[in-house]
Amino acid sequence: MSRHSFSKDVHVIVRGVPFKLNRDLVSARSSKLCKLFKENPDKNLAHLLCDIPTTPPIFEIMVKFCYGFKVNFTPENVIPIACLACYLGMTDSHSPHNLLNQSLYFFEHKVITGWNESLSSLTATKNPVIFQQAIKLGLVDACVDSIIKKALDNPLLLGKPIKNHVLDDGDQGYNGHFHKPNAKSQLFILEWKSKDLSLTTLDLQFYKPIIQKMIRYKLGSNYIASNLYQYAKRWVFLEPQETNSSNSKRLAIEEIERLLPNDRGILPCALLSKMLRYATVLEANVSCREGFEARIGRQLDSATVSDLLIPTQGYINGEKYDTECVRRILKHFYNGFDGHDQTGLDIVAALVEYLLHEVANDNELRKDSFISLAEMSVAASAGARRTLDGVYEAIDVYLNKHKHLTESEREEICAVLDCNKMSPEACEHVAQNERLPVRVAVQMLFARQLHLRETVAKEVVVAGGPEEDGSGKSKSKSREEDEEVKWELEKMNSKVVELEKECVVMRKKIEKSNLKKEKLNVHFWGEMKRKLGCISSLNNTNCHVKKKKKKMMKLDAR
Repeated sequence: MSRHSFSKDVHVIVRGVPFKLNRDLVSARSSKLCKLFKENPDKNLAHLLCDIPTTPPIFEIMVKFCYGFKVNFTPENVIPIACLACYLGMTDSHSPHNLLNQSLYFFEHKVITGWNESLSSLTATKNPVIFQQAIKLGLVDACVDSIIKKALDNPLLLGKPIKNHVLDDGDQGYNGHFHKPNAKSQLFILEWKSKDLSLTTLDLQFYKPIIQKMIRYKLGSNYIASNLYQYAKRWVFLEPQETNSSNSKRLAIEEIERLLPNDRGILPCALLSKMLRYATVLEANVSCREGFEARIGRQLDSATVSDLLIPTQGYINGEKYDTECVRRILKHFYNGFDGHDQTGLDIVAALVEYLLHEVANDNELRKDSFISLAEMSVAASAGARRTLDGVYEAIDVYLNKHKHLTESEREEICAVLDCNKMSPEACEHVAQNERLPVRVAVQMLFARQLHLRETVAKEVVVAGGPEEDGSGKSKSKSREEDEEVKWELEKMNSKVVELEKECVVMRKKIEKSNLKKEKLNVHFWGEMKRKLGCISSLNNTNCHVKKKKKKMMKLDAR
């Protein structure tokens, strides 16, 4: 019982819930309430006790303690109870074995000694009513330090590092047809069952400082990256029906990018690409998107086509894919290339070529975007000493899907092709392809013709010059070999003649088409002049305006 006896009960409302308290019992445990009751013995104190920083369930636990009930402490309620006991002055100096000391003892011996308990207690402090008081008591920092210490001792508490296996079962190379996108699949070992609670259950206000401290303490970056991705799965990659707002998702993805280590291969390209897509859709800041692009670029030789299919922000101008994003990713790759491993260049050149082939099937892809991607593929192929056969195939697919393009637009698209960097089979296919502009087909025919002439000249030189062995004796070829060489030369000559005939035919077609255009223009202007009264007869094209001018000049002369 309290040393001071108060006759009246007191009514308190906590967050809308009413409580009726015995003044003597609560003042025996709370120094703050005891002082308040002593100074205001006969007044209604409900208005003075309406702002107690706690929740109704925690206040009820405190009241039961004052009435003599034993408190059942848990990791979830111990920090709120300690905060309320501190606020009400429920210390041992006022009453022995008081609530504050009991709660702190449980916190020290039962909470911060365990990983799960520390996480549960820290989660309970997210209530803004309790948070500030918990910080003042040092309980938040104690939980954070406990979590970090245990993670440093056992990094697996953050989850297993993500392993990336790239399986390549595609058929590369030219096999009589043109290149097809390489089939790649990535398997990610992400599922790891554990009885321990995950750090990803924490709100961003707690999660961010914990990860920052782990980075400063040099905890393995592969464990941190794995946990950051799991955090993105929980707080960003949510279905639309989930409660998280787009603003909270945007803040989360921006912080994840800032915290993510920059080590090459720390996460597979597929996961980085997924985070980049969400950053784009959520309209994250520029530095966030650029950070993901740079990470993808540094390991682009391990990416797949789907990893580069990044949607445009808000589908600007009706564009489905962000080609400028691909350009920036490629720039990061080539800026980081040290020039030692040619394999990386070959892989990236093939990747961009397959990407071009993939987007060529998109009916909504604009001409300028396709040309931009085609130019990237040509540049990548040049660095890898790769033919442009795959680029040509993609152009052929695009022209087939976009039959509405004009002749000049088709010529603009085909301008990226270089016949000197294409195989003879591809050049021959171009010359016979009706979807390509006539001008391009003629250029390919001329290129093929020059190539054949050079080949014939080389064969003639080889066939005409005698070879000598090590002893200096000349070695003439057998009659059968001579006849075979002559037959090959005759065959190649006939091909050259055929190509020259085709070129002549194509030239005549072009000249005829140009002549028709000129006649059409003359006919058009003639009709216009006739309608305007500028032609008096079929053989007289002088304008009546000119006649009037001549008459006026004669009158002036008179």
